[in-house]
Amino acid sequence: MTQLGEATARYHKILEQDPERNAAWMAQLREQWKARHLMVSGRPVSPVLRPHFLSRRQYINLVKTAESLNASIDRIRKMAVVQPHLMSRMEMLPAEKMLASVDPGYSNWSVASLMDTQVNNGTVHFTAPQADMPHGMVYGDALSELFYDAPPVKEFRKKNKIAKVGGAKPLLTATLKAWKEFGGKTLPNVAILEFRQPFASIDSHEYTLLVELFRKNGLQAEVVFPEQLEYRNEILRKGDFTIDLVYRGVRAHEFLMKYDLTHPLVRAYRERKVCVVNSFRTELTRKKALLALLTDDTLTESFPPAERKAIKESIPCTRVVAAGRTTWKGQTVDLLDFIQKNRESLVLRPNEDSSELHSTEGWQADSATWERALRQAVRTPYVVQERVAPVPISFPVDYYGDMVYRDLNVDVSPHAFMGKIQGCSSKVSAAQGNFSTITGLAPTFILETK
Repeated sequence: MTQLGEATARYHKILEQDPERNAAWMAQLREQWKARHLMVSGRPVSPVLRPHFLSRRQYINLVKTAESLNASIDRIRKMAVVQPHLMSRMEMLPAEKMLASVDPGYSNWSVASLMDTQVNNGTVHFTAPQADMPHGMVYGDALSELFYDAPPVKEFRKKNKIAKVGGAKPLLTATLKAWKEFGGKTLPNVAILEFRQPFASIDSHEYTLLVELFRKNGLQAEVVFPEQLEYRNEILRKGDFTIDLVYRGVRAHEFLMKYDLTHPLVRAYRERKVCVVNSFRTELTRKKALLALLTDDTLTESFPPAERKAIKESIPCTRVVAAGRTTWKGQTVDLLDFIQKNRESLVLRPNEDSSELHSTEGWQADSATWERALRQAVRTPYVVQERVAPVPISFPVDYYGDMVYRDLNVDVSPHAFMGKIQGCSSKVSAAQGNFSTITGLAPTFILETK
């Protein structure tokens, strides 16, 4: 059994050996979720009763690979800004292209970001592009603190050394660094921009914790909605609250579906009267079509060897769905015919994350379902991607007061600040891919070598 396997088995044994003590801890944990504002829609942000462990070797490999890919992503960004046809290949809206051309006032386009990965033994697979709204970072801090001193983890630490990963402080540091480069001389007033939510969500709830983080460090901060903003006399404001820096929690695509380029935020941004973190340029690398550019050898052949190696080993082959011929892992194919004939090894994903458009995993679809999905993918921006089979992991969960085990998929998201990885978080979801309340975040720790 591997070191991780042995550690996981030992943790489960600790939970099982004293059911009464474990039941008391679970009850205490439910109270702590509420006290620490870690409940959303009546559910805790984490459904699991044990941390997700990474070995030190896995974490080092994750950091190395992610930083290489971040460097490649920066190269693609710079190429796309001066080569309009590359922006077109990412299926961007005209207004998105215009905003991407605006200099944000600081050099590193992505202040804070993350990417979803699957970590399995010594391999790392990146299945989604760079996220420009890095949810989970603030929650990760709270989850680490909550679990590190929990009774079962304290018992576990008697024989196993674990280390926390990252936290929210690098997010604050990177934001203030961007502000200083923008020209800021004093601490900024920060507006955390999000859409008004008819129902609470994990993402929207995290922004209230982000406000607390900024305020604890001496900044004035408020959550604001786009309709509350006005721009007069070269000042962006919400009522009497003047705004120096906007922490953008809304996707540019969704923003531009509701507002045009005369919106106060856009006007202030274009005139460089407000610092926006992350800038609208990160929209270039949030589309899944980014992965199609990264896996196009004709674009990346001049990249450094370490970056090309990271791309080849960690990014599944990806192409924008369209009629015509393309290369797929060195072979020239008719793309639509190839997709139709290779359902078992492919997945169709919307280029833009959306509640209305969904992915279709070919190995779980019959022929008729796959054909319908392919027709939709031709009409709406979609990508086709090589299958990366998840490796479910068993987790104990609190199921209405009883501890039960469930197989869950885990995505590990390395946190990047100004291109450097500092920590990671883990997302869990039902392994079967169907709707389930067992979804959320898991506290993440590094399991040190014995």
